[in-house]
Amino acid sequence: MILPLFFIFCLFSSSQAAVQDFCVGNLTAPQGPAGYSCKDASKVTVNDFVFSGLGNPGNTSNLIKAAVTPAFAAQFPGVNGLGISFARLDLAPGGVVPFHTHPGGSEILVVVQGTILAGFVSSANTVYFKSLKKGDIMVFPQGLLHFQVNAGGTVAIAFVSFSSSSPGLQILDYALFGNNLPTELVAATTFLDTAQIKKLKGVLGGTG
Repeated sequence: MILPLFFIFCLFSSSQAAVQDFCVGNLTAPQGPAGYSCKDASKVTVNDFVFSGLGNPGNTSNLIKAAVTPAFAAQFPGVNGLGISFARLDLAPGGVVPFHTHPGGSEILVVVQGTILAGFVSSANTVYFKSLKKGDIMVFPQGLLHFQVNAGGTVAIAFVSFSSSSPGLQILDYALFGNNLPTELVAATTFLDTAQIKKLKGVLGGTG
């Protein structure tokens, strides 16, 4: 009985092995559910495996006083198909990344400057949050609502790793108030006052 089980294990393990070394994303082609199609191997260069955009601070002159500089497959084609990606987060004093989700992957954040209050909400509506300082790391499981807030009086910087080359992003505030969903329907599904909903729609660019 041991030998057949070992044989099955070997078959399963080999089925998970990559059939090619890499699949540098062909950014001229559409992105599908599995990512980008592979760039012609003869046209792949070392520059496809290098991203140099995370050394510069992002522009935090915006409503949320935050900036995310992504190194996802769309910006960094070398990670296409590898199940990994990276990003830089800049938070000015008072900056916040509102409740959002990454449907495509889990996230690990490491603080390299300042203090960041971060947390997430489980599917059981249990909240986990903590103030993070330089060197602290926090994980945010795939698909769960989470947030980051600058908890200090200076600029905060973090670097973020994802378990997907295209983790995706949906910000809750914009999902509710940054579109053309009718105000009455938003009110019915959120129990918010219509005047407040219209005010938020005006701030976030929504209509209806």
